[in-house]
Amino acid sequence: MHPDAADIAAPVPSQIAALFELPFSDLIYRAQTMHRQHFDPNTVQLSTLLSIKTGGCSEDCGYCSQSARFHTEIENQPLLSKETVIAAARAAKARGATRFCMGAAWRGPKEKDLIQVAEMVRAVKALGMETCATLGLLRDGQAEQLAQAGLDYYNHNLDTSRAHYDNIVHTHSYDNRLDTLTKVRAAGLKVCCGGIMGMGESRADRVQFLAELAALDPPPESVPINLLVHIPGTPLSNNAALDPIEFVRTVAVARIAMPASFVRLSAGRSQMPDHLQALCFLAGANSIFYGDRLLTTPNPESDADLKLFEKLGIQPLSLDPMPRRQTAKA
Repeated sequence: MHPDAADIAAPVPSQIAALFELPFSDLIYRAQTMHRQHFDPNTVQLSTLLSIKTGGCSEDCGYCSQSARFHTEIENQPLLSKETVIAAARAAKARGATRFCMGAAWRGPKEKDLIQVAEMVRAVKALGMETCATLGLLRDGQAEQLAQAGLDYYNHNLDTSRAHYDNIVHTHSYDNRLDTLTKVRAAGLKVCCGGIMGMGESRADRVQFLAELAALDPPPESVPINLLVHIPGTPLSNNAALDPIEFVRTVAVARIAMPASFVRLSAGRSQMPDHLQALCFLAGANSIFYGDRLLTTPNPESDADLKLFEKLGIQPLSLDPMPRRQTAKA
């Protein structure tokens, strides 16, 4: 009998590997059962992501269009004004988003930049939205500054497994990323942490990646599962596409391994037909990035998302984020 990763606090790689090997219908059944124990299965949380500083990043993440080391079509843009960010947040809230994430293409923020970002966080928080930021590696004291400004979530992805990581990024290490996550937790912030599928990793890498996420104490409150966007000019632009069913399997295993976390369909949704997204929701995904653009890549138009929700009987989640968690099974 295959072990169920949700039966223990932190599933080990062998248990996660066993889940990947289940017949597809059995895996989806387990994921949907776990999902219903912790969340309303017909609601999806909407987040909007805005690039507040674009391009010119010193790092060499092989999937990223914003690295100064690659020749892409992205034009460098300085840090946006607070007024521009507030206007974008208001528009996102009017379209139904409850969380607003601000992303900047840095190795990590300088102090003068962090002061400006903290002001943006305060302003967005004042609109009644949840706030999230992804600013790269954090130094001592910076997570506390963001927490004091009212930041709710900090996003910093592990991207892939430790074993595969050095094939993707060379300018900072896996442990650098884990160190930032430790700083974020110590400051009392919630963690948004996931990865990108389709970067040439094996299933064993996906197993190890999910095991590493689930072993964080506590696991991330939000887990973005991205599908690689093949951006011309980046080292991974010619990678073979990941099999769609394998992607759905990854979503389902993430749901079982981290039952109380939001599992977010993130980058790559623009290349997913409606039926593939529907399978992902059935597998336990219950959050999306909502809006016509992510940091620099296309995203399905808001109207298209709402039409899909209507066909599936899905409602956007209100700011009451986890309606079933108090009565969920352990």
